[in-house]
Amino acid sequence: MLEVSAKLSDARLSPQKARLVADLVRGLPVGRALNILSFSPKKAAQILKKLLVSAIANAEHNNALDVDELSVARIFVNEAPRLKRSTQRAKGRGNRIVKRNCHITVVVA
Repeated sequence: MLEVSAKLSDARLSPQKARLVADLVRGLPVGRALNILSFSPKKAAQILKKLLVSAIANAEHNNALDVDELSVARIFVNEAPRLKRSTQRAKGRGNRIVKRNCHITVVVA
């Protein structure tokens, strides 16, 4: 079976929050996965939806696969380099703020 992927690097989203949405659509047919992502209120859902549409377009145009037979074979979220910031606290101290990023990969087959 032919697999086609789409990748997004350095998404400005926590990997933990992205994995919650990725678990909803893993292994589903692409039509049903798009439907679930369209009606999910989470920020990660819109990012994953755009990435899934991109993977479907890659499969259709580059490999001439039938869209109706595609399903989400694999979807995984890896950690990306974090942005480290600091903020001021009382008595001259400082706190570190860690802004997490993620790499997302969607594979349809």
